[in-house]
Amino acid sequence: MSDFVAEVFQNEFLPVGAETVDAIVTVRSSGGATGAAPAADVVQMIIIDTSGSMTEEGGRKMRAARDATQAAIDTIRDGAHFAVVGGNGGAYMIYPHEGLAVSDARTRQEAKDRVDRVEAKGGTAIGTWLQAAAYLAGLRPEAIAHAILLTDGKNQHEESWVLDKSIAACVGLFQCDARGLGADWEIEELRKVASALLGTVDIIPRPEDMAAEFTKLTQAAMGREVGSVELRLWTPKGSEIEYVKQVAPTLEDLTGSAKPQNPLTNDYPLGAWSGEEERDYHVRINIPVGGVGDERLAARVMLVVDGVDQPAALVRAVWTDDERLSTRINREVAHYTGQAELADAIHDGLAARDTGDQATATVKLGRAVQIAHEAGHEDTVRLLQKVVEVDDAATGTVRLKRDVDRTDEMALDVRSTRTVRVKKG
Repeated sequence: MSDFVAEVFQNEFLPVGAETVDAIVTVRSSGGATGAAPAADVVQMIIIDTSGSMTEEGGRKMRAARDATQAAIDTIRDGAHFAVVGGNGGAYMIYPHEGLAVSDARTRQEAKDRVDRVEAKGGTAIGTWLQAAAYLAGLRPEAIAHAILLTDGKNQHEESWVLDKSIAACVGLFQCDARGLGADWEIEELRKVASALLGTVDIIPRPEDMAAEFTKLTQAAMGREVGSVELRLWTPKGSEIEYVKQVAPTLEDLTGSAKPQNPLTNDYPLGAWSGEEERDYHVRINIPVGGVGDERLAARVMLVVDGVDQPAALVRAVWTDDERLSTRINREVAHYTGQAELADAIHDGLAARDTGDQATATVKLGRAVQIAHEAGHEDTVRLLQKVVEVDDAATGTVRLKRDVDRTDEMALDVRSTRTVRVKKG
């Protein structure tokens, strides 16, 4: 079993009259004995879009989806439970006929043979696909369950409330990494799925990129060792948590996922973890105002790992009239505040570009280039360069490009929430 530790980074000194405390909580797992959970405790589900749109491009998309699914199947460890689900206007089992199969050489080959015969037809109803995955995950409620969901289109054949209800029914049963193929899917739909189910969302621009992505996602799932980690925050009476956000490796608002344990304590699910992993969280707490020299405990930070409490770290507040102390910005807080601003600047810039507001788009995307450059976020700089001509990255001086490939624009949007970690020490 991995060891978990939580470490708090903050400037505990507040100016007179301040009532907000910011802290970055770094959660780290290390020392896993096996590097992965026993295979019998893992469930891997692969949900592939088999709607009629997958026959486009001369069937190239469907052929690539079959290849990618077969590559993922080959990555599933012996003893793990798995299933392949087809999705169109409904959901159906590709392999096995019902329930979950136990992975071995025979079942993996049977599954690949079945996948080879899958044909594309019908509509798109993602909520129904998720309901099927929820049923399968529910067959082994103690396992670490993970799903890959692939679609190339919008959720056109069910009401939006059906998708919302289906997502809610999946929370806590499995994690889901959602992938959109090409440029005809809806980013916010898949982002909603991945966000609620503690997974990731990304674009697969070309069909030939799919197999490598499926393999990578399945390998990561096979390496998970701890099925449930929660961030437990206790705040004293009179204090209130304003928000809890994951800030690395991606930006994710966890505030709405709070599970109250008592009037002063909330748990925030962090999902499954591998044996060696590190993530950062930004916690903001509103507290009663104190006087100069007053000291207050703003929050106690604990971890709950597979139901077992772990040692605590503390978030403190000390009021001072010494500006040298109170105006010092903690480098971790400053770094991740900038990363959130970067994501907002990209989102606002692309939205302005879509509406024809070139002036706003130029300012926002220029600011995004500047922040990414300052943070050393080279991947984001490269994505931005496909949308704007960069004259001076340091000042954020850019010009909008006229002809931008839609998949490049979507890649910038969907990957805007990826962050670079602050350099420690």
